[in-house]
Amino acid sequence: MTGKKTLVAAVAVTLALGAGTALADTAAKKIALSNNYAGNSWRQAMLKSWDKVTKKAVADGIVAEASAFTTAENQATEQAAQIQNMILQGYDAIVLNAASPTALNGAVKQACDAGIVVVSFDGVVTEPCAWRIAVDFKKMGAIQLDYLAKRMPKGGNVLEIRGLAGVFVDDEIHAGIEAGVKKNAQFKIVGSVHGDWAQEVAQKAVAGILPSLPQVDAVVTQGGDGYGAAQAFKAAGRPIPLIIMGNRQDELTWWKEQKDANGYETMSVSIAPGVGTLAFWVAQQILDGVDVPKDMIVPFLQIDQGNLEANLATTEAGGVANVEYSLDDAKKAIASTK
Repeated sequence: MTGKKTLVAAVAVTLALGAGTALADTAAKKIALSNNYAGNSWRQAMLKSWDKVTKKAVADGIVAEASAFTTAENQATEQAAQIQNMILQGYDAIVLNAASPTALNGAVKQACDAGIVVVSFDGVVTEPCAWRIAVDFKKMGAIQLDYLAKRMPKGGNVLEIRGLAGVFVDDEIHAGIEAGVKKNAQFKIVGSVHGDWAQEVAQKAVAGILPSLPQVDAVVTQGGDGYGAAQAFKAAGRPIPLIIMGNRQDELTWWKEQKDANGYETMSVSIAPGVGTLAFWVAQQILDGVDVPKDMIVPFLQIDQGNLEANLATTEAGGVANVEYSLDDAKKAIASTK
């Protein structure tokens, strides 16, 4: 019997190797999420997706732990201290949504030197030892101007609503918008405010700048700000411009209402909050011995006039249009990047 068991085990190993499956065991591994900010619906959806997917992974015995930690303030110094605590607590991998692409590099290097896998996503870091899962945020900004050029060939005045000041994502989307304006010179940015990717903040910021602005023909955004902008224009008694949306449920609902009432047309674009679950699985695969490229690009999620209703139907109240990743999805993403 022992000989037969040994033969069966050997066959299983051979089949696993033939299928390209890594053989390291991650059941005892601990993965932590280091998140720098939770003050908007996107971050809340990201944390909810993380909790949903990782709880099942723990229950299935794939990893031992997958805890999530969010700093009280969006400060790189606080997040660096958080990472250092994770090193001391013996985590095997840290999945990181970073407050800064560079300010956390020292803490990330300390984690790497301690043998910890670091996978950054959304807000990525530049430290070479870390992995990065990013959206082409510059393109996400630039395509907004390309869309406006198709809808408004003669151009017009544009209000820009930026995200959280000092964060990599805000800088990248802003750079893409600037590039889009340069390419489509018929458009002029007549005002810019920070909406912090939050509807209430955006509404207040837009309301504050509107009295000083000329006619606004379009609003470019970063996500979590479109509905707030619409409410600010309405309260000011000004015509509602073409507002680019950011996949939030309240934005999509408002868009649907306007579409039904008067044919209002726009587009919506954002990174799916579930990208954090892809980062989790990538970390698990690295711990499992898989050779993963240091840089991975994931597509952003774009909603158009024709698929608005379908996306709204699958977006929960108060949430964000989303895509969550499975282990198989992660394996495919890794393979396609290679």
